[in-house]
Amino acid sequence: MHDKNLVIHPKRPKGEDGYKVFSIRIKEELLEQINTISSRTGHSRNELIGTFLEYAVEHCVIAE
Repeated sequence: MHDKNLVIHPKRPKGEDGYKVFSIRIKEELLEQINTISSRTGHSRNELIGTFLEYAVEHCVIAE
């Protein structure tokens, strides 16, 4: 006899996947540039913004 049970595993609560959701306010021109890059590369705006932020944080120098 085959086991026909459908096993549903509990879903992790939001925020426990290592990501956080927040909103930002940017200039329309910057949004247009991101949209252009998105359409040319096939990467979502979210992916691009994450990549851009990671790069900026890694290369940020704080002037004393």
